Amino acid sequence: MAKKRKHALLSASGAVQWIHCTPSAKLCDELPDTETSYTQEGTLAHEICELKLTADSLKTGTYTRRMNKIKKNELYQEEMQGFTDQYVDYVETLSNSLPEKPYMAVEKMVEFDEYAPDGFGTADCILICGTVMHVIDFKYGKGIPVNAGGNPQMGLYALGALKAYGFLYPIEDIFFHIVQPRLNNFSTWKTNKRELTTWGKVVVKPKAELAYKGEGEFRSGEHCRFCKVLNCRQRAYDNLELLETYETKLPPELSDEEVGEALAKAEQLVAWHKKLKSYAQTKLIDGGEIPGWKIVEGRSNRMITDYEKMADVLELNGFPKETLYERAQLTLTDLEKMVGKKDFQMICGEFIQKPNGKPTLAPESDKRPAYNPKTTAAEDFK
Repeated sequence: MAKKRKHALLSASGAVQWIHCTPSAKLCDELPDTETSYTQEGTLAHEICELKLTADSLKTGTYTRRMNKIKKNELYQEEMQGFTDQYVDYVETLSNSLPEKPYMAVEKMVEFDEYAPDGFGTADCILICGTVMHVIDFKYGKGIPVNAGGNPQMGLYALGALKAYGFLYPIEDIFFHIVQPRLNNFSTWKTNKRELTTWGKVVVKPKAELAYKGEGEFRSGEHCRFCKVLNCRQRAYDNLELLETYETKLPPELSDEEVGEALAKAEQLVAWHKKLKSYAQTKLIDGGEIPGWKIVEGRSNRMITDYEKMADVLELNGFPKETLYERAQLTLTDLEKMVGKKDFQMICGEFIQKPNGKPTLAPESDKRPAYNPKTTAAEDFK
């Protein structure tokens, strides 16, 4: 029997990409994985979540040893405790809201190979109670808010969970949950077994068959931000075509409708430029060539190599040591990290005020309410 790949070619986490751009899966599979400190932080936070959710099944000493081992990781930060507590609280609150104690699976590897060849992934948490199943995903990232609505990653986890548990439980209603505490983003979406399996057969299966063979058409879009192919030709073609959209039109000024359209397209151009720049820089540093470009030494700031020794020398030259140091208050973020977010709010909440943010541009899809200058002005005079 062939050894199972550590990462599926058609993974649940990469579904939004290979469903929209089928040949990208094979192309990305040929490229090395690049793990960043952000992904490593996320992995560490997931380990804490798993440990906390399974704490009841562990001896106290075992739990403490495992947590202490996590805390020794160089990427560990005390604030992880507060954010993972929010996830655990969410799961426990959901579990307690059900009519009876649910079956719970934590970090469950599920297979959805009925819809995507060799497809599998790891669901963070699955709760099943009677005819209802909840699939919960913890997101530690704080860059992009993730929505549970129609989320293909969650859909594949749910299909895998149906395969694993559908013969044991009469599952009908299915809920997707995204818990993203660092963005205060808690998203829920409901579907059912019939709708989910229909999506699997009509949407996922034909796309997965193409993706597995490396066939289909390259398509650019929002999903490109997750793609490892930084120098994609189709994305270049589509983005350069955007630049030609407004070349020959009259009148000379863009209409407000065109401004809105151009802003949305420009975001894609900025994201594409960032990926191209990353590709070119890596290529040049590795000894390759990109015509018209070179690597130069970036701007550098002066630094003190040993402040204590320098202070001693300055003192000998007539500058008192007390004048060489400033007493500065800790930032709010540093205080929260030191005390813990929950405890800090409980102890110091009365001293914290959050003023209205400055007006900033956002797409209509943004969850925040539209800014109303009249309302804001009225509140200022309260």
